[in-house]
Amino acid sequence: MSHALTLPSGDQLHYQLERRQRRTVGLKITSSGLVIHAPKRISQDQLESIIAQKADWIRKKLAVLAENKIAEMQWQHGEKLLFLGYAITLVVEHNARSKAVEYAPGILQLAMPNHQDQTSVARKVIQWYKKQALNDFTRRLEIFSSKLGVSFVSLSLSNAGSRWGSCNSRKEIRLNWRLLQAPPHIINYVVCHELAHLKEMNHSAKFWAVVASIYPDYKLAEKELKALSANLHRL
Repeated sequence: MSHALTLPSGDQLHYQLERRQRRTVGLKITSSGLVIHAPKRISQDQLESIIAQKADWIRKKLAVLAENKIAEMQWQHGEKLLFLGYAITLVVEHNARSKAVEYAPGILQLAMPNHQDQTSVARKVIQWYKKQALNDFTRRLEIFSSKLGVSFVSLSLSNAGSRWGSCNSRKEIRLNWRLLQAPPHIINYVVCHELAHLKEMNHSAKFWAVVASIYPDYKLAEKELKALSANLHRL
């Protein structure tokens, strides 16, 4: 349940309250703001007194959250996108007929009748990314599978919320199309990771040895990918 508390400073503090079978008050800062877990029997006055005592800590944590929050994608002219690690600008223009998406260094250009319809713009941009991803990932898979001495049956694109790739026992590989936004060395890492599963269908020491044989800096790439993850999922 949503609540608001006016602090002595005059500032308003909004929070979500969840009452549970517990003895203490728990404060948690999430992506959506402050969440408070409180005992069922504590009075609202007691609760608000505790919140007021923790106000400075709460404000600092919320400020850090606001600084690190990644803005939602605005599917309109001038928005910034990522392509192979580089920032590119979305250029959206009106045209009586819908034209094919054009890419030039630093620019992704759309021309269409409904150029102000963000849903249509998003659909067209994502279609372009998926087409490029399929070509790009296929080429990388062919290069690294040859180096590793393995073969894969097929590549398909995934839209997973957290996984960047997968490989099954039928030698079918799936890669998240959003990876096309990442720098090439990060894409290479994910490709090598999935190809290594063709030799070791697990995450054992033997598996990581296979990864290291074609991608020695895999630990660093894994950390970089984790740091980039939220940005890549804007799209």
